[in-house]
Parts: sequence; structure tokens; C-alpha cells
Amino acid sequence: MHRPPTAEAEVAADLAVVRPDLGPRFTAELPGARAAVLTRLWRALAHEPLPWIERGERGGDGLTLRLVDGRRLHGPLPDPYATTAYVSVVTLDGTAYDDPARLTAALAVPHGAGFAAELGHSVASMALSRAGQGPHPKEWPQDDRGWERRVVDGHPYHPGCRSRPGFSVAEQLAYGPEHGPTVRLGLLPVPAGECVVSGEWPGELRDGARLLLPVHPWQAEHVLKRSCARDVAAYPLMSLRTLALPGGPHVKTALSTRLTSSVRDISVGSVAASAALSAFGETLAARTDGLLHVTRTLGAATADSPDLAAVLRESPQVYGAPGEYVVPVAALAGTGLPDSPGWLAEFARLSLAVGLGLLELGVALEAHGQNLLVVLSASGAPLRLVYRDLADIRVGPSRLARAGVPLPGELPARILTDDVTALRRKLFGSLVGGALAGTAGGAAALGAALAAAVRELPRTPDLVALCEEPLPVKALTLMRLSPGAAGDRWAELPNPMATDLD
Repeated sequence: MHRPPTAEAEVAADLAVVRPDLGPRFTAELPGARAAVLTRLWRALAHEPLPWIERGERGGDGLTLRLVDGRRLHGPLPDPYATTAYVSVVTLDGTAYDDPARLTAALAVPHGAGFAAELGHSVASMALSRAGQGPHPKEWPQDDRGWERRVVDGHPYHPGCRSRPGFSVAEQLAYGPEHGPTVRLGLLPVPAGECVVSGEWPGELRDGARLLLPVHPWQAEHVLKRSCARDVAAYPLMSLRTLALPGGPHVKTALSTRLTSSVRDISVGSVAASAALSAFGETLAARTDGLLHVTRTLGAATADSPDLAAVLRESPQVYGAPGEYVVPVAALAGTGLPDSPGWLAEFARLSLAVGLGLLELGVALEAHGQNLLVVLSASGAPLRLVYRDLADIRVGPSRLARAGVPLPGELPARILTDDVTALRRKLFGSLVGGALAGTAGGAAALGAALAAAVRELPRTPDLVALCEEPLPVKALTLMRLSPGAAGDRWAELPNPMATDLD
């Protein structure tokens, strides 16, 4: 076996200084974290169109992948929808690797060295995230903070699920939602005349003729390189750069570091379009017979820079009635509810009814486990959905026109497309290949839930494609290994409703 990667040793050394009490627990969590990331990597190797893999050969003892240079990778038969860490070892020409970073380095493929480093950080950060966890209360949380800190491992299928380059151990502990911190969100005064503002910027975030722009403390220190004399308490959410103000809205901040896949900022264009997108979201929600709420953007502002901007959105909790729970789909696996096939089928039916209904109108949501939330009754029954962050939806103007839905002129051009494949990829990949698959936790459970759900839905061409064609998902590893290629890359997974996943 090959270990430890440098990132593990670095985190252990930092922990010895900043949190020595977590050191033993961190070490104990490393094998499980390696297996979790290796499982995600093996899924990518088995199913993504990586140019240096020639073909795969299935046998009774697993899957063998033949590389174009003649080498062979061997591991377990893959379940592309599994969320448990079932891959502990992969062999490359007979040499066993239990560590995804060392395996990736040994593959020596183009751009693999940087990706190997990311995987090392992903393992170390996941072990750190797990090390800081105590037992969750049996009672379900009543607020955003409680639910979102339960998503400890990050993205269920991305090998870089916990990679946080640029964050020290102290910063991960201070800003990572799974550690439950309170973050002092800086308020940076900027002359209003220098800002682009969309919607209503609240009075409490104004100081005379200046706007007080919320700034993440990491951004203030590492990018803006300035301090903020004023700040406000906030709680970090799953996306790390979005925080909840106590009893108030969510604040999406600019945080110019790579998280999971890409460096994300808040462009001036997205700020300018935010009010129009929010109004469009309300129009869409009104078409769902009360089954979907879309969180409103209250205001957005930028000092004409993607590094200094913020978006204020409603908390999804405002759409829960007394006695109900508003739960991010990424947190559902920890509730025990998906263990019931009947519950899983009902949740799938609700999600597909909303998602496919909007797709028929011409709108494809990016409904992965972070953007999509479900409102549960006191007994746990799925009642309706809440969707947040419209920035990456896709809109088909021709479909909208046929449905009689006006197309706002202010929508960004990059989200408009009449390409049926692009629209279906956006919805199917995020909702089925992400939210529903991650909740089900495996091919068998996902396939059964989908098969039960689709029998009750209108047989549209989109539904037929979902039932009969391979499932498109983002080729997340291929994208990380293709730094010069713009846009999403895609893989096709075996249809989960097929009886034979070969």
C-alpha cells in the first residue's frame, strides 16, 4: 500500500498546533476518507470518456480497464450510483493502491499531477471534516445551519468532493459548515455610485451614500487584502461562500478560490440579471400548482468587480409551515427516510413531476442536492420542493413560446438554448444523476424508485428519453483533467431503470 500523501502529513502537522485534540481522530478517519474518494475516482475511471482509457472488460472478479499504453487498471464491479465507500483498493499493473492521489500520480496522464494533489487535499479535508463531528442530535434541526452542517463529505460523486485549496487547517475549522462555526462576515463600505445594484439593497446594509457589501473573511484577507471595521455574525452553508444571517436572509459572497470543480465568483452580469431571474423564478413557481417554491433574490450588488460582490436571497425556511421541515436534498440520506422504498418512490415522483413539468415549459433546473430542498411533514412525508440559485438553469425560448410563457429580455444569453440535449442534460444530470441518485445511494434503489414514480407521470418525449436512454451526468474528472476546455463535459451512465446495468 502507498501512503501517506503530503496533504495528510501537512494537515496532521497543522492540527498538532491548532487543534491537537483532533489529531488522533483525524488519523483514525484517514482510511475511510481514502476509500470514499477512491470510490468516486473509480466511478469516473469506469464511466467517463477519458481519452487514455481504451476499453473496459467485466469479469467475475471485477472490472479491468485497458489503458491505451497497454497498462491495466483493475477494481470492483462499479455501481455508478453508489454513495458508500465500497472501493478500498485498485491495482495498476498488479501494484495495489489504496490512495486516490497516489494512484492518479502513478497513472501519469496529462494534467494528472495537479489533479492528484487535489485528491490528496480532498482526502485530508474529508478526514478533518469527519474528525470534528460529534453525534448529531436525534431531533431534526429547525434551521438552515443545523441541516447544512450535516453534509460532511461534500459532493457524493466528485473525487474532489472536499478539496479546499488555499484554506489552512485553521481556516477550514473556522469557515467550514460541517464544523459549526460562527463567521464574522465583513461589511465593506463602497460608494453607491460605484456599484451595480439589482433589486432592493436593504437599509441595514447602507451607511449614508455607501453600500455595506458583505465580504467573506477569507476573501478579505487573501484576495482583497484589506480588513473590515464592521462585521456581522453569520453561519456558513454547504456552498461555503453562502452564509445565513441569524433569522434573516442568505448571503452569497464572492470567494475566489477553487471549491470542488471551479473558481466561482459573482460576475457583474449575474448581478445585473439577478432581479429579472428572480421574477422569472416566481413565474415558474406559479405554474407548479404549489409544488415548487423558488427563493427570491432580495438584492444584489457589486463594486464593478467579481471579487467584491454579494447576493441576498430568501432563506428556504420561509417556505416551511409550522411543524414542517425544509431539508436540503443532500442531507436526506442522514434522516433514514430513504431507507423506505415507498418514501423514496414518492420523493422521486414529486421531484420528477416538478422537474419534467418545467422542462416541458422550457426550463431545465440544475436541481442537485445543494440547490434543491424538500419540505417534509412532521412525519417525514415529502410535500413540496424549494429551489435556490437560478444562476445556472437553462431556458429554451421555443418551448417557452409554445407554452405561452413570456421570455424576459434581461435573462443572460448564456442560459438560453433550444438544444434539447442541453436542456435534458441539465435536468437529468443534476436531478436524477445527482439529487435522486445521491438520496437513493445505489443503482437498485434508484431504479426501483424511478420505475415506480414514472408510471404516474405524463408520457412526454422527455420522460421517454429519461426512461429509455443512458443517463447523462457531468464528467467531473474529465473536466478537471481538461483545463483548456471550456464548458461542461458529459458522460453517459447505464440507465438506472434497466434491469441489467452492464
